[in-house]
Amino acid sequence: MNLASQSGDSGEGQLLFANFNQDNTSLAVGTQSGYKFFSLSTVDKLEQIYECRGKRRSSWRPVQTQEEDEFKTRATSDTDEVCIVERLFSSSLVAIVSLKSPRKLKVCHFKKGTEICNYSYSNTILSVKLNRQRLVVCLEESLYIHNIRDMKVLHTIRETPPNPLGLCALSISNDNCYLAYPGSATIGEVQVFDTVNLRAANMIPAHDSPLAALAFDASGTKLATASEKGTVIRVFSIPEGQKLFEFRRGVKRCVTICSLAFSMDGLYLSASSNTETVHIFKLETQKEKYVPVEEPTTWGGYLGKVLMASTTYLPSQVTEMFTQGRAFATVRLPFCGHKNVCALAVIQKIPRLLVAAADGYLYMYNLDPQEGGECTLMKQHRLDGSVDPPSEILEQGTLERPLVAQTYSAAVTKGYSAEEQGAVGGTGLEEDINELRLDDDNEQPPLILETE
Repeated sequence: MNLASQSGDSGEGQLLFANFNQDNTSLAVGTQSGYKFFSLSTVDKLEQIYECRGKRRSSWRPVQTQEEDEFKTRATSDTDEVCIVERLFSSSLVAIVSLKSPRKLKVCHFKKGTEICNYSYSNTILSVKLNRQRLVVCLEESLYIHNIRDMKVLHTIRETPPNPLGLCALSISNDNCYLAYPGSATIGEVQVFDTVNLRAANMIPAHDSPLAALAFDASGTKLATASEKGTVIRVFSIPEGQKLFEFRRGVKRCVTICSLAFSMDGLYLSASSNTETVHIFKLETQKEKYVPVEEPTTWGGYLGKVLMASTTYLPSQVTEMFTQGRAFATVRLPFCGHKNVCALAVIQKIPRLLVAAADGYLYMYNLDPQEGGECTLMKQHRLDGSVDPPSEILEQGTLERPLVAQTYSAAVTKGYSAEEQGAVGGTGLEEDINELRLDDDNEQPPLILETE
């Protein structure tokens, strides 16, 4: 959730960015004064596990050589106004973009307080995605794919349709390491790219309207999509592109979808928007949820049976409304109109829906995996780390540039050197990246870094 473009009062604690890591075990927050990470291991407390602040000298760093001191100062001096901060699972690798240098990506080892490398691009960085194999940088009309082991640019996808919001999704699976991004600025086409073999995998005609949200499940075999209308959520198989599920979020009004998120087991999908309602859908086939149907005994029951039978000859638009799945559970947020990002996580052995919002709070709800229904708000935490008065359980109160297959294939298969691709830089501390435990999900050092 990048809030850098939204207006607001400037202040040291102003929220510029918030996002969950790949397995929803921690939350990254970028502010005017730096960035911080929170652990999501409990509901009662939002534990801050790391903070990097600008404008002040570090008080914890040990005595070191002048060369090391100069490097560490350079590595941590540009930490104000952090508009993108993405952490790789629970490792110490973090990717950072600042409003002061919106075209520059810094990749750091935050446990050591050192910069691994940095790259400068031809335009503003709109989003950054990471998994254990790849790091993807999204600009408005291009995507850069880096090898996360050495940060070298492997491939550039050029001349993508205008993507001013930096919309893209990267699967976290090593076996199905796919990238999804809009294939058109005027309709809801999804381009699926294989980031291991560096080739186009599929183009999915997902919606009639332009895309608004994309999300892979943890296995990389399902992709959820939503359009700018925001009324229908679809789930496709990857890489085949077969439509598996179709859910209706609503029919009364069009909304702006803020985020889509699968649970780690792939059984649930959440969709949040600029309204006060978050919808949670259950991904089960008709066979899985089959219940023997009894003969209706009331007039209403007979009418329902007739309506369902009529779907065989009604217009397709009407038939779809009868066959689309409805929300399994819902959440009523205490606000409306704020940008937000959601996650479905299991915390203390209970399924939870987490909502980090532009109002500066993280909301935690309980989800009943059997009955669904309206979720209960259990706790809310301030994202600036401060504590509200005690309250254990809270009451709820356009340019058309579609990609042509032949042109697209040529664009994504041509190889370039790093500088030809528009990414300049890449030098840094080689030993730092070699020491990174990219497969370690328990590396969470409790550090606070303060720099000038």
